[in-house]
Amino acid sequence: MRTLDFLHISIADQCLYGFAEGRLVLRLLVSTALNGAGELNGSGCTPRGLHQVRAKIGDGLPCGAVLRGRRWTGEVWSPALHEQFPGRDWILTRILWLSGCERGRNRLGHVDSFRRYIYLHGTPDSEPMGVPRSHGCIRLRNTDLLDLFPRVPLHCPVRIDEAACPDWAQAELD
Repeated sequence: MRTLDFLHISIADQCLYGFAEGRLVLRLLVSTALNGAGELNGSGCTPRGLHQVRAKIGDGLPCGAVLRGRRWTGEVWSPALHEQFPGRDWILTRILWLSGCERGRNRLGHVDSFRRYIYLHGTPDSEPMGVPRSHGCIRLRNTDLLDLFPRVPLHCPVRIDEAACPDWAQAELD
């Protein structure tokens, strides 16, 4: 399992692309914000630009572990638990917490991705992937997140943009 050097999240493709040694080695379906792209606090949008993984949370927790306030509640997601809390924005399994790297675009002030709690996180398997539905974060299948989490080092660069992944990169998936 290769460590990833760079992640690209395409809002257009609703995909996460993982690169190692300059080559595309991973492609996962995601779900970005229902409200589209945007950086303002309270917008419910997925922030664009260059970010980094600032914190990794949940290592060793079970698949489907329910996280609130970045802490495990002791619960594991199930359809019955979902029925108990129908309006909850489920954050499951692991968190890769992003911090913006571009001052005034996604870092500091009213556009700070870290203070907005923008994560890559797991979501119930009943939620569709490849369709924008989040409140700003990047949602992944729990099993995909379990595969991704150990491969992403702290401070790994993450580019989020509206462009589709280039054809050359799609063609070379190892």
